[in-house]
Amino acid sequence: MSSNEITELNEENPMIPGGDLDEETKEALKEALADMKSEVKAMVFVKKNCYYCRETIKLMDHFVDASPSVNGKKLFTYEAYEKETDQELFRKYGIERTPTVAFIEGKIRYLGIPSGEEIRGLVETIIRLSEKESGLEERTKKEIALINKHVHLENIITPSCPYCPYAALLINMFAYESYKQGLKSITSDTVEAYENPDIADKYNVMSVPAIAINGKAAFVGLPYEEDLLKRILEVIKEQE
Repeated sequence: MSSNEITELNEENPMIPGGDLDEETKEALKEALADMKSEVKAMVFVKKNCYYCRETIKLMDHFVDASPSVNGKKLFTYEAYEKETDQELFRKYGIERTPTVAFIEGKIRYLGIPSGEEIRGLVETIIRLSEKESGLEERTKKEIALINKHVHLENIITPSCPYCPYAALLINMFAYESYKQGLKSITSDTVEAYENPDIADKYNVMSVPAIAINGKAAFVGLPYEEDLLKRILEVIKEQE
């Protein structure tokens, strides 16, 4: 996906849905989030005079509204941080782009508004975090427990891509499993290509989803879990 194929970001860009949801989508979101078991809190990193930052806040408000409550407390909540006033937190969690939606100490991140098709992957990520279960195969979990070197997974997506949410969920759960096991070695970034065209250009992305591992293009399309694990281990060995 070269520069001339990526629409320049602006408030009129029809390729990127905003944060408003229709009533049907709101109801579907409520039904999906009903499966939450425990509290999940997101961190939303924004800056002033940023259109998609405002739209991301709107979207997160919809998630809060749709979230189930226990003892009068919403199971999904978020805290917003502004670049102009919360620079220390931006540095702490390695946040360089806005908007960014982050979970589990910044180990799972969405760079750009997670709207359109991407809402499905975000919902399932939140549910699995609330269930405290990655859903990965036992063999994969055991292998992740042995990874003590930093692994940066980047999933380049567009809002209209039907397979991108599955790729996002997969890399998110690799990061979550590492976090769960106390290693915190894996970071997953789901990167909205229209808002972050430089990252798409870096990997010469022509089709999405596209996954990179530690700065190296690794997959075009949705990989199998075992193939992603195998390639991560290969990249770690190559970069030793």
